[in-house]
Amino acid sequence: MADQATFADQVEPFVDQLYAAALRMTRNPADAEDLLQETFVRAYRGFPNFTEGTNLRAWLYRILTNTFINTYRAKQRRPEQTELDEVEDLYLYRRLGGLEAATLGRSAEDELMDMFTEDDVKEALDALPEQFRMAVLLADVEGFSYKEIADIMDIPIGTVMSRLHRGRKALQRSLHQFAVDRGLADRDPVVVEP
Repeated sequence: MADQATFADQVEPFVDQLYAAALRMTRNPADAEDLLQETFVRAYRGFPNFTEGTNLRAWLYRILTNTFINTYRAKQRRPEQTELDEVEDLYLYRRLGGLEAATLGRSAEDELMDMFTEDDVKEALDALPEQFRMAVLLADVEGFSYKEIADIMDIPIGTVMSRLHRGRKALQRSLHQFAVDRGLADRDPVVVEP
C-alpha cells in the first residue's frame, strides 16, 4: 500500500513525460493541462491502492489513458471509423524503393526519415483513428511493451498487436502519400521480385 504523503515525490519524475503524452492525445495545450490535472487527481485518490514496487509509470499512463478516453472521447458522439483491411505489409517500404535502399546498406527507415519532417510524421499520426493512434503512441513514442499497453488500455495483448499493426500500416500509407504529393516517391512503382 502506497503512502499518499510520498505521492508528489514519486510521480514528479514522470510529469514531463505525462504532459507530452497528454498533449499528443488531446492535440491542444490547454486540454493537455486539464487532462494531466485530472489524471493526477485520480492518481492521488487511488494512490493508497497502488502496490509499491510495481511499475508506477505504467500505472500513471493507464490512468492518463483511461481519463482521456472517458473524458475527451466521451465528448464525441460517435468515434471515427476507418476501414484499414486493405492495408498491406511493407506498403511504404516497397513504394519508397526499399529493395534498392537495402542493397545500398541503408535501411528503408533511414531513407524514409530523410524525406519527412517531424511535422509530417505528427500530422500523419494525428490523422490515425483514435484506437490505433493510442496504441502507436504508447508503443513507438512512449516505448511501452505490448503487455504494458494491454494493461494501460485494458485490452488483450492480441488486440494491442492488431491495433499496432494496423496503425503502423495506416501511418505508412499516409507518409507515402506525403512523399508522392511532394514528388519524393512514385505513385505506385512496379516492385521487382528477386
